[in-house]
Amino acid sequence: MLMAPRVAPVNRALAVLTGGAFLTLVIAVVGSGGPLTALPVGAAYTLLATAGFRWVRRRGRLPWSAAYVVVQFALAFSTFALQPGVATTLFFVVLVSQCVLVLPRPAVVVLVLLIPFAHAPMESWQAALREGVGLFAAVVFAAVITELLQREQQLRRDLAEAHEQLRDYAAQAERLATAQERNRVARDIHDGLGHSLTVVQMQVKAARAVLAADPAKADPAAVDAVLAKAQQQSEEALGEVRRSVRALRDPRATEPLPEALRRLAEEASAVGVPTRLDVSGTQRPLPDDAREALYRAAQEGLTNVRKHARAGRADLLLHYGETTVRVAVRDDGVGTGDGHSPGFGLVGLRERAAQIGGQLRVESTPGAGCTLTMEVPG
Repeated sequence: MLMAPRVAPVNRALAVLTGGAFLTLVIAVVGSGGPLTALPVGAAYTLLATAGFRWVRRRGRLPWSAAYVVVQFALAFSTFALQPGVATTLFFVVLVSQCVLVLPRPAVVVLVLLIPFAHAPMESWQAALREGVGLFAAVVFAAVITELLQREQQLRRDLAEAHEQLRDYAAQAERLATAQERNRVARDIHDGLGHSLTVVQMQVKAARAVLAADPAKADPAAVDAVLAKAQQQSEEALGEVRRSVRALRDPRATEPLPEALRRLAEEASAVGVPTRLDVSGTQRPLPDDAREALYRAAQEGLTNVRKHARAGRADLLLHYGETTVRVAVRDDGVGTGDGHSPGFGLVGLRERAAQIGGQLRVESTPGAGCTLTMEVPG
């Protein structure tokens, strides 16, 4: 179905050339008083070269193509014998071009070598040689031009297919980039805003617990202090959202990692889990993706400590090695025993680490606390 539009221009060109050759034959026969028998033979050749060739081309089978070329060669040779000249020379040119389109190259070579013998019956061998060489040059030229046109069409087909594949690959890359961006946004929401809202939730619960114990005897100052912390944390959550938006607009607008971790440690201590930050090694700037991954690991680790560990204290460790940087969150809580969490947070952290060639480890023992460690190149 796709081949017809591409070969149609070549078929039309050969059909026009065949029609012009037959018209030239008619003029030559009528004008010079040549044998009228050349006209029906030439007409048969013309009919087969137009309608017959299209049928053979569509069939695409070698036996039909070979039979067509043999019949057309006989008709062209007979017409040339009856009325030699430009018209019958054009018949041979058309036949060679069509042969290039439907037969293997060895068959084309044989046909090209046979055609000059059409001049063999001439009385003078010098004239036969001269005319044969001229005819040979014409059909060789036709074969070469047709072959080049056919290769050009094949190149166009290959280029169109490559362009279509490129469009498919571009669409796939766009879908992949969209999915990755959705995952990244989901991780940022969970790791950033989710962390802050968890703290707010815990503080609001604490305020409600104070009021639920004995509303009449509740200490307004204590309740106000807890709510003030919740308000402060909600403001910090808003600041986290603004920080994320600012980082998206300008990746350079981020604070150094030690300062960011110190702020996380202070937040954790303020809501009831004393947290100590320990920074070791030679500090250095980190790529944005490495810095963000380490920060989110510390944030997720401290959030899990507050939500699940029932810990009395936590340690936040930042170590700058020679080729890697490591963040660890360690607590003295109840532990889990399996070192894994079904939550989205650890899934997102593992994705972050994998994307930059790092790794995430969670080590936990019942009654002995838990340690979350992320190590990335940097």
